[in-house]
Amino acid sequence: MPDSRTPILRLALPSPLRRLFDYAPPAGVSLSTLQPGARLRVPFGRREVVGVLVETADRTDVPPDKLKRATELLDRSSPLPAALFQLSLWTAQYYQHSLGDTLSWALPTLLRQGEPAEARQERYWHVSENASVEDARLARAPRQRETLKALLQHSHGVSHELLSKLQLNRDSLEQLRQKGLVYQQVRRSKPLERHGTWLAQPELPLNPEQRSATEAIRASFGDFSAFLLAGVTGSGKTEVYLQLIRETLEAGKQALVLIPEINLGPQTHERFARRFNARIALLHSNVNDRDRLDAWLAARDGEADIVIGTRSALFTPLKRPGIIIVDEEHDSSYKQQEGLRYHARDLAVVRARMENVPVLLGSATPSLESLHNAYAGRYALLRLTQRAGNAKPPRYLRLDIKSRPLDAGISMPLQQAMAQTLEAGQQVLVFLNRRGFAPTLLCHDCGWTSQCPRCDARMTLHQRSNELRCHHCGHAETRPHACPKCEHVDLRPVGAGTERAEERLETLFPNFPILRIDRDSTARKGAMDKLFATVNKGEPCVLVGTQMLAKGHHFPRVTLVAILDADGGLFSADFRASERMAQMIVQVAGRAGRAEEPGKVIIQTHLADHPLLVQLTEQGYFAFAEQALSERRAAGLPPFAHLALLRAEAHKPGQAEAFLQAACDEAEQLQAEYGFEGLELLGPVPAPMERRAGRYRAQLLMQGSARSTLHKLMGRWAPLLDQLPGSRTVRWSLDVDPIDLY
Repeated sequence: MPDSRTPILRLALPSPLRRLFDYAPPAGVSLSTLQPGARLRVPFGRREVVGVLVETADRTDVPPDKLKRATELLDRSSPLPAALFQLSLWTAQYYQHSLGDTLSWALPTLLRQGEPAEARQERYWHVSENASVEDARLARAPRQRETLKALLQHSHGVSHELLSKLQLNRDSLEQLRQKGLVYQQVRRSKPLERHGTWLAQPELPLNPEQRSATEAIRASFGDFSAFLLAGVTGSGKTEVYLQLIRETLEAGKQALVLIPEINLGPQTHERFARRFNARIALLHSNVNDRDRLDAWLAARDGEADIVIGTRSALFTPLKRPGIIIVDEEHDSSYKQQEGLRYHARDLAVVRARMENVPVLLGSATPSLESLHNAYAGRYALLRLTQRAGNAKPPRYLRLDIKSRPLDAGISMPLQQAMAQTLEAGQQVLVFLNRRGFAPTLLCHDCGWTSQCPRCDARMTLHQRSNELRCHHCGHAETRPHACPKCEHVDLRPVGAGTERAEERLETLFPNFPILRIDRDSTARKGAMDKLFATVNKGEPCVLVGTQMLAKGHHFPRVTLVAILDADGGLFSADFRASERMAQMIVQVAGRAGRAEEPGKVIIQTHLADHPLLVQLTEQGYFAFAEQALSERRAAGLPPFAHLALLRAEAHKPGQAEAFLQAACDEAEQLQAEYGFEGLELLGPVPAPMERRAGRYRAQLLMQGSARSTLHKLMGRWAPLLDQLPGSRTVRWSLDVDPIDLY
């Protein structure tokens, strides 16, 4: 049992509880070797977990007979640099999340599991001194003799990973080792050496707007500044990034580049690798745990010059940070929607301030929050209004489809425009943000529709797998032969998804490849690269797909973009729906006419005269954004107000609402007690989709005119939520700055 003079270690553990846990130091460990950020293995309940040391204390409220001793110190120094440790502390406080969970997000999986924070080490097999194939012990072991003979040809040893390639038998090596004829040596993998010059290919000439933007950002090197680079699609934002990164590398610093989607990783990496003689680390969820840790450590130790990754790469340590770039900053993928609900774009700005480096947010369709920050002077606004080279902006056509017959969602005028484009040897992009064959299956006799048994949503028909699938909870079942309700067999697909559009386009244009790009068609490894290789041949074809096609891709032969259904964002209850719709239209349209041939965008809509569509297509995204900002200001909505959303879900109806009502009562008491003004509580109400994955969901929205007041209340409110009656029967989460109210 630790005595009263034992220093107390206060650890953050991977637990949803918003508190630190007290432990005695491991036996035999000096207090001087314990540094904040170091990992320790500790007993926790019936298991052992890896915690992170936050601070030491002289006393604890835990009774001496209950105070447990940490099992093992895993680090002599913190694997997290001080700046990243401070960022984790700030993130946990701002997003009202457990510090232990937050630090787990900041560490690679293997470090969370207690693996050493060391670069990969390789085992090498060597021949022992004086070992010989004539050794008498090998007289009756021909396989061991041949193995030793082969190993003698490699004076520097053979990596364990190469044994099978060299046809060296592992069992024979082990037997040789037992006889003392060979031995193993563990060596750390050497970092790749870079060439003498950073540029592997010449840079492209910059136009005056690009040059002005580059010079403005360059002038801030060495200090924190935030820039919003608002450049129309095809304006050469990436070239600005590349030239700034070259200057960062020449200054001996590292660059961190965030991208919104995994599928953009390979093409971004390839483009950077073509330009630079640099060591590039790629980090996203499809990278295996060992490679991810190696890349993380290489960045921390300064052995990676450029780090490219999705939102979680924001927590990658840099030994010599120089610049942070967030590409497509408007993209909702930067917001984590479960666990630690952070926004990587916003945290990138916080991290840049902490590390005293410039941060660059780039987009053709900036978020209204970033535009507001630019107009308020918090960000410097840099505009690129011209497309690179001789490319012209695409021409918009709003095609009114009221009363027009639709063939798998495709009108006759659109079919004719597609035929003309293909016959001219060019490519067509068809955008439809719905996977599957049809959004639902309908019985023509009784009106039954394919409802998900676990959600308040219809299941989507996937023709190729002959399944009905729920895109919300993942439930899947075989397509019925007859109606489950009336047993008639006249079951009809209603509406069109990418599968149905693909099938119909194959019939309409049998002489041209039809390439479907969505989450289903690109699930297999290498499928996306194979599809893009076909597109990049430049031969006429039709790409049909979801929003995966809208982000960052360069298709120089696409001259016609068709948006099959633009009306969804005009009817949503979500106040952000029109912003997302406008961004989607402009981003998809930006794939057209990026080379010499002019581009055309046909938008099918039942509301061709809707003011929003008219303004967007005739005056551009910035006119729409300024109008939307004025409407948000008048309505008191973000970015002119600040939100926090308390969600709850339970197995039984009413449980979630009861918990949220108790939470609402607590918040009102705190508001009255501390005099918090300018705050409004809305709810509790059922979620827009009340039942999802078999659980009943409800939400409570907190809205404040001042961010500081809202956070003061949440700081006192969040710790009380775990103590509320009913907190054990519901699953709840607090989402600060939510972007999805669904």
